[in-house]
Amino acid sequence: MHVHVMTADGEAKLWLEPDISLAKNHGLSTTDLTKIEHVIRTRENEIKTRWKKHFKS
Repeated sequence: MHVHVMTADGEAKLWLEPDISLAKNHGLSTTDLTKIEHVIRTRENEIKTRWKKHFKS
């Protein structure tokens, strides 16, 4: 399970399982990645629920 995050500065792919971790980064700063990870950790349950609903798994 993973998410893609796109901004005007770049994009990243982060794994949600087994732990939240960076898979790929193209152009995002360490500061941006830290902020993105914080949002994902804060909303992890919501993101996973919506991911499962979207992919019907």
